[in-house]
Amino acid sequence: MHNYHQKLNQDKPRKILSFMAGSLILLQSIFSGNAVLAQVKNQQFDYSDLLRSIQTGEVNKITIDPATNIAYVYLSEGDENKPQKVKLFNQNPELIAKIREKGIDFAVESSAANTVAVINTMQLGIFLIVIIGLFVLIKRSAGSAAGAMNFGKSRAKFQMEATTGIEFKDVAGIEEAKEELQEVVVFLKTPDKFTAVGAKIPRGVLLVGPPGTGKTLLAKAIAGEAEVPFFSISGSEFVEMFVGVGASRVRDLFKKAKENAPCLVFIDEIDAVGRQRGTGIGGGNDEREQTLNQLLTEMDGFEGNTGIIVIAATNRPDVLDSALLRPGRFDRQVIVDYPDLKGRLGILDVHGANKKIDPDVSLEAIAQRTPGFSGADLANLLNEAAILTARRRKEAITMDEINAAIDRVIAGMEGTPLVDSKSKRLIAYHEIGHGIVGTLTKGHDPVEKVTLIPRGQAKGLTWFTPDEEQGLVSKTQLFARITGLLGGRAAEEVIFGDGEVTTGAGNDIDRVTHLTRQMVTKFGMSPLGLLALEGEEQPLFLGSDSVNRTEYSQEIAEKIDLQIRGIILKCYEDAKQIIIDNRALIDFLVDLLVEKETIEGDVFRQIVKDYSFKKQVLNV
Repeated sequence: MHNYHQKLNQDKPRKILSFMAGSLILLQSIFSGNAVLAQVKNQQFDYSDLLRSIQTGEVNKITIDPATNIAYVYLSEGDENKPQKVKLFNQNPELIAKIREKGIDFAVESSAANTVAVINTMQLGIFLIVIIGLFVLIKRSAGSAAGAMNFGKSRAKFQMEATTGIEFKDVAGIEEAKEELQEVVVFLKTPDKFTAVGAKIPRGVLLVGPPGTGKTLLAKAIAGEAEVPFFSISGSEFVEMFVGVGASRVRDLFKKAKENAPCLVFIDEIDAVGRQRGTGIGGGNDEREQTLNQLLTEMDGFEGNTGIIVIAATNRPDVLDSALLRPGRFDRQVIVDYPDLKGRLGILDVHGANKKIDPDVSLEAIAQRTPGFSGADLANLLNEAAILTARRRKEAITMDEINAAIDRVIAGMEGTPLVDSKSKRLIAYHEIGHGIVGTLTKGHDPVEKVTLIPRGQAKGLTWFTPDEEQGLVSKTQLFARITGLLGGRAAEEVIFGDGEVTTGAGNDIDRVTHLTRQMVTKFGMSPLGLLALEGEEQPLFLGSDSVNRTEYSQEIAEKIDLQIRGIILKCYEDAKQIIIDNRALIDFLVDLLVEKETIEGDVFRQIVKDYSFKKQVLNV
């Protein structure tokens, strides 16, 4: 196959040259033919007319072209710049005698020299085009050959002095991970401090965490802190369709790293190359496995890699091969999780430093409203607020833009509000139902906002924000969440009747079912007892033992379904009872929501508190 392509590349210049030569001959033929046709077409009168005109004295000047044997006759009554063309014979003694007899201005001018010059110019131009084409073709062939020779080379970006512009001070919200990685930087700078007590330099550090939590940012910060050479590459750049290329690139990468040790090698998204290997069914000699095997050997194989620290990042640690995670390869696994309240505040400080923010804006309030946000989410939040500020032609970001940006990040782009109609009031009762049931149920998170402004696919929204970080959730809180989620459907049924309930509670019911199943099968919060009836959902791999299958009998499955249904029905009845007991308050809040379209959490909770106090006083 290689000889065939080489012969094909050699034949290309010959084919191009032949094509150019043929084109030249064709152009010459066309040029000559067109000249003759033009001469015949422009001929006005014949030889006898010329003799008659000379005899009558109508001719002022005659020019004969011996190359074409044509006489150009300038008549006294015609245009001096447009002579008449007359085709002559090979011998014209009578014509010459009459011209001399009448004393007519006579000249002989050959056009052969001009024609030859034009043809030579065309040939030279075509020749230059052929030479340039051959030069480009040869250069491209040489480039392709060089590319083939470098196909197995590593594509890692190499920096002798890491100039990422990011240091540890620019990373906030993940202090524990920074402390772990700070030791790696100190080890590279002053290894004697650790080797003096017998400590060995770690081979690899695996950064594990959800997307957007700052894993790549941490790697750049390490490069900014450590004064050592820095290699960075993505895991997908190792894998190609040709077997052996990935392994070759791994060898080349570590060869360069050994030449510049001590150094750092950062592999982003290592799960692209480090996935769990199969059992060989269907062919165990594929490209990814060879690449992974070479990576395992380079990190801790027969040859030592003293001074090379491999830092890898992934958000899918469950798919990585177990051989990659053992000590000696990735000695440390650093968890980069979602930031807590203090971490979010630090991230907002970092990203808000280069933005014009109004002094009245409270970053603490923003951090309080954004539980579960990653560092990337918070950066996007402030960026959206800045874009909205510029769109509104304001000089600084205010809380109005911040709140609008939070709503957009959580729920999507704002839609057009509905007009006052039955559909709008039904949506209002649904959302107020969520808010009332959540507020009056013990253990539920406080309501943040109730709105009828559509966002994304939702026609209305009710937000609940926890007062503090919740690492653990109690049984009471789970029951409260289920009851609150069912508040919308309960309001529809109580207010409009069973026949008027809508599909608006579809997402609520889906979340309720999932949460209740977890309570029964994972958390042991049902009469079935403390049994883990369903494990974590694992992806299915070829040859993997972690197949998703149930570990209980059909009888237990029926009991699980009964328990799930019982919990949901109990919470639904509680939600309907709250709606029935507070019907007057709900009607008042619906009228207010239809008018204002948005009720903030503080106002909502105060109205409910005042109503409850009046109701208690009247009952007393």
